[in-house]
Amino acid sequence: MNTTVFFNVVLLAAGIIIGSFLAYFYNKVSTGKKMKEVEEKAERLYRDAQKEANTIKKEAQLEARDMSLRLKTETEKELKERRSELNHLDKRLRQREEMFDRKLDQLDKKENHFSRKERELNNREKALQEKERNSEAVLKKQSDMLEQISEMSIEEARTELLVRVENESRYEAAKIAKRVEDEVLETADRKSKEILSLAVQRYASEYVSDHTISTVSLPSDEMKGRIIGREGRNIRALEAATGVEFIIDDTPETVLLSCFDPVRREIGRTSLERLISDGRIHPTRIEEIVGKVRKEIDATIKEEGEKAIFDLGLHGIHPELIKLLGRLKYRTSYGQNVLKHSIEVAYLASMLAGELRVDPKLAKRAGILHDIWKAIDHELEGSHQSIGADMAKKYGEKQKVVNAILVHHGEGDPATVEASLVAAADALSAARPGARKETLTDYLKRVEKLEEIATSVEGVNKSYAIQAGREVRIIVKPEEVNDAVCAQISRDLAKKIEGELTYPGQIKVTVIRESRYVEYAK
Repeated sequence: MNTTVFFNVVLLAAGIIIGSFLAYFYNKVSTGKKMKEVEEKAERLYRDAQKEANTIKKEAQLEARDMSLRLKTETEKELKERRSELNHLDKRLRQREEMFDRKLDQLDKKENHFSRKERELNNREKALQEKERNSEAVLKKQSDMLEQISEMSIEEARTELLVRVENESRYEAAKIAKRVEDEVLETADRKSKEILSLAVQRYASEYVSDHTISTVSLPSDEMKGRIIGREGRNIRALEAATGVEFIIDDTPETVLLSCFDPVRREIGRTSLERLISDGRIHPTRIEEIVGKVRKEIDATIKEEGEKAIFDLGLHGIHPELIKLLGRLKYRTSYGQNVLKHSIEVAYLASMLAGELRVDPKLAKRAGILHDIWKAIDHELEGSHQSIGADMAKKYGEKQKVVNAILVHHGEGDPATVEASLVAAADALSAARPGARKETLTDYLKRVEKLEEIATSVEGVNKSYAIQAGREVRIIVKPEEVNDAVCAQISRDLAKKIEGELTYPGQIKVTVIRESRYVEYAK
């Protein structure tokens, strides 16, 4: 419509222009002779203008028609694309709906399965409770029958048994003490003194006294804050992972590590140095570093055992015994390093055997293994000589070596001269000035007993004595012990420690229950 109006206006304007031109022209030539020619020319010009206007109008109409067709085509294409997109969205919605229906079906099946399992567990729990009641009734009945037969109560029988055991133990202890005293008096003659003196003079060894405190130097006092961490989480993670107490006080650029177990203390010291050098100090990194250092210490233990055997010139010793020897590097007896003590005993026994013209290799072998029990954890029962002898026998040592280990403290009869020499060398190594510290060993025994008492409780995973034995931290198994039982464990342990240990001041009992859940995003 706009195009038609435009062309009409154009034609009208053209007509006006042509009319004006004709009028003007007519006025000019009306008086002339060529009036007729002018009129003809004006008429011809008018026809030409009309033709040109019609041509322009047709072209404009054609252009408008093309534009309308193009707009119609584009509109239809856009509508087609919109319809395709809507169909795709509709298809996706139907798929989502089907998927949700399947998931609802699966959830219904799982709910039915869990309900069935819950009913089964309830039935089992009832059956177990019934069996427990029946067992208690049977035990009560048997206990009553035993009391009637013996005409004694349980407490009376226990008291009488303890009295008998105490009397017999005192008698046996007196017999052993008398026998040891007689043997010492019989063998303390001049020749033995000369031989022992000569052996001691020939063997020179440094005095070895281990302590329960190590120090780590810091690059600056600012590092103390990073070691402690936000709200103390880093130092708590260090103490939980290593079982070592980290003491951060006013001492400039120094951290103290306190622990009675040298293996733990070495792991703590090395781990802290690695963390300071690395610069990344947070609980996850602490656990990673402590794990790596623990593996390195295990490798060092093996190397120390192999080095001791190589230095002594021995061979054919079982690899497990070599590992146990390496562990002695981190054990002390009255403050004396046990591995150094064992090497010293081996050399002294070998030199004494050489003086008496007996087998120095056998004496050396028995000497290095005589305290092998000290590398074994305290769960095994029995005297340390019998435990060490059993370990040596288990790993293929000869009976002569086993006997020397068994009798090196005078318990039993030595089967060979070398066994007596090992006992003498052991006494010489322990008796030399500065070799041992009585007070340190008493402290270590007390701390070891403290950990032993804590570990003996059911549900306890690990226990660590820290703060010089003034606190014991216990980590329980979260899947076996709940929070209520943790409180009961702390109370029971406090009473048990009071009844079984002698100690200055007070001991704090801390029970820790922690659950961890780890997943990996791939």
